[in-house]
Amino acid sequence: MIKDTQSYIVRKESWNDYHLLSLESPKIALEGQPGQFIMVRITEHFHPLLRRPFSIHSIDGRNVEIFFLNSGLGTSLLSQKKTNDTLDILGPLGKGFNLNDHFKEKDVAIIGGGRGIAPLYFLAQRLSSLGASIRIFYGGKTLADLPLKDKLKKAGFDTFFSTDDGSFGFKGLITDFFKAELEIFTPIHIFSCGPEPMMAKIAKIAQKKKIPAEFSLESVMGCGFGACWSCVRKIRRGNKEEWVKICEEGPVFSADEIIWKEGDK
Repeated sequence: MIKDTQSYIVRKESWNDYHLLSLESPKIALEGQPGQFIMVRITEHFHPLLRRPFSIHSIDGRNVEIFFLNSGLGTSLLSQKKTNDTLDILGPLGKGFNLNDHFKEKDVAIIGGGRGIAPLYFLAQRLSSLGASIRIFYGGKTLADLPLKDKLKKAGFDTFFSTDDGSFGFKGLITDFFKAELEIFTPIHIFSCGPEPMMAKIAKIAQKKKIPAEFSLESVMGCGFGACWSCVRKIRRGNKEEWVKICEEGPVFSADEIIWKEGDK
């Protein structure tokens, strides 16, 4: 873990309530892996006191990118930062996606919902470098929830879009779109991040099709490195259920480890 008190914003993009910040932090950029995250101190004041966790969206040379939705006090304050503003960050933290040469020339599916696309762009970049054939499924409530659609296309990824209201792409849930596409292709692995009900449905589809899957879970985190126990969750370990810290043991878990909430099944 690296503490960088002098990271600064070199680029900022915004799409209404969605924002992308590129932070110069060469040491963290050198070590960061897909699925890991950083903890950002939003302000020098005592409110809000705690850092906020953000998935590593991409790494570009010396820079670490984060992508987030303005959804509360912390993200609202962060969205007001400007180019050249300095941020105090910790990272890279957590355990990321399981990547190896096994994916070379194999079909892989990536499914992201809304802000859940955040860690999946970096993942897609790394899978592409490994020679995998990638299909990205990106869903949102409306077109406004797909701000990165052009970025994904420009990067050359095979992309499939859905909106609940039909304003862009397939009309309906991304889970339904993905399920339909499985009739014509079978990936060897599924990666996903997004709302928990969405991921629970993807896990059910993966289990039925007997396709290995990994999910990046969201959690409220106080410290990001296992000291505060604020992000515990029940995870299946073999035949047992254990309380584990998402920041240390995750945020990425395989489908057979995750105990989904009753209402999400």
